[in-house]
Amino acid sequence: MDGHIYGYNLPISEKTKAVPWEEKVRIVEEVKSDFRYKEYIFGCLNCGVCTASCPSNRFFDYSPREIVQRFLEEDVEVLYDMMHEYIWACSQCFTCWIRCPFVNNPGGLVAIMREVAVRNAFEATKDLLKPYGRVLLKVMTTGNQLSADMLQPDFFPDWGPKMADNMENLRAKRLAIPFDVGKSVKTAWEVSLETAVEMYTIWRETGIFEMLEKLDPNLYNVIMDIVEENEERYEELYEEEE
Repeated sequence: MDGHIYGYNLPISEKTKAVPWEEKVRIVEEVKSDFRYKEYIFGCLNCGVCTASCPSNRFFDYSPREIVQRFLEEDVEVLYDMMHEYIWACSQCFTCWIRCPFVNNPGGLVAIMREVAVRNAFEATKDLLKPYGRVLLKVMTTGNQLSADMLQPDFFPDWGPKMADNMENLRAKRLAIPFDVGKSVKTAWEVSLETAVEMYTIWRETGIFEMLEKLDPNLYNVIMDIVEENEERYEELYEEEE
């Protein structure tokens, strides 16, 4: 079938059609069982304000109204199909939430759907997130997603010649920043070893490391080497202080 009778204008993929119905139901129920779900969806006037104000809708075949409508209709087939590529068009700006007369939060629903897609290691999710490996490495080991030394002029030609000037004597410029945590070029700001270890504990307790292992085993191994090394360093420092 081309398109969908309720307005989801993309054809249901052959991969989705081949998945057993019970598995699709399990995935959608996993989204609905999240504690945030009932706080993000209340009803829908079908007014379309959310979609009319959605920045992503201007560039992609994406509609926050469709997200809400499909959950209200319990349209398992479409919801499962959306979770492979459709939801990744959302910019997570939450304008839809601000504008909705019912205070529905389609962006929040998308956030839950993305988490479930990652947790279940969908192949489409692996492909979509593969280019962000370096960002994930930075975030999960340092708490920063960008560092000053990543802003190379060759990578950002659209920023113009001023970019090359900004990168000259970068270390000296960073050392001139009037607060200590900003003096690094390898991170946007320095994170103390204690803070990093607390962050690793959060990743571990919330299952983030487990999700990453399913998503990208090679990246997981690289990150865990850094995490374990930092945890050992912190333990040694803690014992010395005692």
